[in-house]
Amino acid sequence: MSAGTGDGGELFVDGIGRGRTDRVETGRGAVSGGGTAMFSDASDGAGAASPSVVPASARPGAAGATEAGAASVPRPRPGGGPARTRRAERWAKVAQRIVPDDLEPDVLRVELTELGDAFRAYQRRPEADLAALADLHDRKARAFASWADVTGDASLREEADRAATAARTAREMDANRRGILLDGEGPVVERLLTRGQGVHLRNVLEHIRVGSPLPEAEARLAVLMITLRAARAGTGNVTGQDLGGWLQGDAERVLQELVDVGWLLLPEDVTADDALTSRPEEPTPITVPTLIPTQPRPFFFGKVTRARLSGWAQKVVGDRKLRKKKAAAATRLLAVYTAAHSRPDGCLGGTDEDAGLALDTVASFCALRPEEVAEHAGLLVAAGWLAEEADTTDGRLRARLAERVLPLSGLL
Repeated sequence: MSAGTGDGGELFVDGIGRGRTDRVETGRGAVSGGGTAMFSDASDGAGAASPSVVPASARPGAAGATEAGAASVPRPRPGGGPARTRRAERWAKVAQRIVPDDLEPDVLRVELTELGDAFRAYQRRPEADLAALADLHDRKARAFASWADVTGDASLREEADRAATAARTAREMDANRRGILLDGEGPVVERLLTRGQGVHLRNVLEHIRVGSPLPEAEARLAVLMITLRAARAGTGNVTGQDLGGWLQGDAERVLQELVDVGWLLLPEDVTADDALTSRPEEPTPITVPTLIPTQPRPFFFGKVTRARLSGWAQKVVGDRKLRKKKAAAATRLLAVYTAAHSRPDGCLGGTDEDAGLALDTVASFCALRPEEVAEHAGLLVAAGWLAEEADTTDGRLRARLAERVLPLSGLL
């Protein structure tokens, strides 16, 4: 335990917790003036520290007593430069290491001190920013490498290496979230979905592939779009414009069939024809009983993800070139499936030797026979959705998204 005077002459006492008091009561253990206090480590039977011994020269009015605050004047540094105040910089820390206040060169000491402050400020952020975190780790790697050079401390070099690895990891995580390619391996594309949202999307598509209440493509397309509207609470809203855009001339028939089989519920006083005439200011409320939270649910995701997935599907189904080509429901379902199951570079399926998508699975989702998939893939090539002719040999669908479609990749 130590005691002394602080800036401006105020008194402080350093305790076990490194805290400092604003003042010290006169009396037992009190320190006054600029003298030196000596503390004993011994304690009495009650565990209290023994009284401090204060030299007579340090008592008020004693000869030789210094002016209050004189002890806080820093001693000149070699070369005539002013000394730094130890109190202000004594506890500068970065990565649980104290930065010595006499560390040279000054620029390194300042960088380490500011780096510690920057990491603490990052930890107070309400949301993570992986790009900013990677930059901080890069700074730390450079600073700790310089610190190791100055001091010869091997542990600092190890810390620098760990920081460099952390920077690379943070950048890879950021790239995965945003679906971009690192190190110039391909175009930087702003993706509509993150990788995690792509996983949720594929779960929804598989749920519809195996559980659609009606087998035809038009019904599957309607089930997909309505499911994404009602995915969280089992309820949602649709307008006549929505239904007409998804199903065109088949909208009323398909909607009524979904109601008839009990998959979809409309309000008691609303018919399928009423739903087709509903406007955005008065949408039709719909309910999907199998998605109500009280029932066993096939998937779980938040409000933001639901909105992203619904917006993604709307962009695919309503693609301008697909509409211009008057693409049928099966062709648009194939567009949905290929985009959802593509890698960041647009290629379908995984990266192993068995690349591409299982033709049977694709056909099942699109309500097609496997031999019909190639024809619809050709329509997607004509609409600029796929970049080249699809290969359907060996029971696999192999193709690549056109560059204009890359923002819609599901990021396998």
